Amino acid sequence: MTTTSSIILPPDYKPCKKEEYMCDEHKEYFRQKLLQWKKNLLELSEDTLFELKEGGLNRPDIADRASEETDKALELRTRDRARKLISKINSALSRIEDDSYGFCEDTGEPIGLDRLEARPVATLCLEAQERHERMEKTYNDDA
Repeated sequence: MTTTSSIILPPDYKPCKKEEYMCDEHKEYFRQKLLQWKKNLLELSEDTLFELKEGGLNRPDIADRASEETDKALELRTRDRARKLISKINSALSRIEDDSYGFCEDTGEPIGLDRLEARPVATLCLEAQERHERMEKTYNDDA
């Protein structure tokens, strides 16, 4: 298992296709990107918890109260999606540690730097993802 945390990247570092795919620098770049994303999501969750604890539904007007309840329900759904995303981020961090990050779960082929840059938690290469979505659509259309 490779430990990537000892690598210091320049502040403007971006993975390059000229480098060996998923070299230590690539893994460290994505590890830092994932950790920052997770930190941001956790901070937003803390803000939501604070707002929910502080803000009661003490509006005298029923329309204001209903609007506030709707806003809070939407915020809770958003936080639930963030919770699921944090789980995916943790899985991606584990894959970095076991050297499987950046490789398709279906084919074993590289996922690609561009795809990982856009979706760092991706587990499938583009072709496998498209195949998966076509199968999903086929089964959903049959239901």
